[in-house]
Amino acid sequence: MDGIDITHRDGVLRVGFNRPDRLNAVDTAMLVAAAAGIEDAATDEAVRAIVLTGEGRAFCAGSALSNMFPEPDHSILDAVNRLVGAIKEVPKPVLVGVNGVTAGIGCSFALAADLVLAKESAFFVLGFTDLGIVPDGGATYLLPAAIGRARATRMTFLSERVTATTAAEWGMISGVVADDAFDATLAEWASRLAAGPTVALAETKKAFAAAEGDMLRDALAREKAAQDVCMATDDFVEGTRAATEKRSPRFRGI
Repeated sequence: MDGIDITHRDGVLRVGFNRPDRLNAVDTAMLVAAAAGIEDAATDEAVRAIVLTGEGRAFCAGSALSNMFPEPDHSILDAVNRLVGAIKEVPKPVLVGVNGVTAGIGCSFALAADLVLAKESAFFVLGFTDLGIVPDGGATYLLPAAIGRARATRMTFLSERVTATTAAEWGMISGVVADDAFDATLAEWASRLAAGPTVALAETKKAFAAAEGDMLRDALAREKAAQDVCMATDDFVEGTRAATEKRSPRFRGI
């Protein structure tokens, strides 16, 4: 699949976003392929752990602007939600390796994972409000749950860039390592997960999900309804046009 690499070795399924020239900005086809790969692993006994990462300077820079400008592709949100659901529901541990820029729905994928390891040089930025839309991919639930409402609001409303070190301190990710130690540490974590007690890990993941109840599912539905409202505004048109023209948007609240 163009833009997605899927490999399997030593019990670890590796799913990689592979459009480094676009900072791994994703389209619907990429999301569907990534979700299908993770879903298929649910019943594959040879897969004991899953790693989701990116190639080049980014983990995932969010949704490609071509999905939103000049006309929004509403199907991409369904694909985003499918991938988030796959990450959360597959009965195998999912480790996200954040190797660089992580923006928009890239943050949502990291938030949905069981473990997240980031390079020291990596950073996170939501950026949804810069486009005149709301966070999606479950971020409206997952982000406050991870770092608290005050920090989540600040990060969302101000489109604040958060370093990997700060993200680890806030509890948004599991760990951060020096750039030159990232590949080895990611491989070590994946190997430890693959060598772990698969039934116990699956049952623990299920227990965590049960404690969350329907909160994530409800958030995904609310986000989808809110995006429909936002994408019908002039501010959304201005936000996406400004992004393609590489300038600051001039929002009017209509």
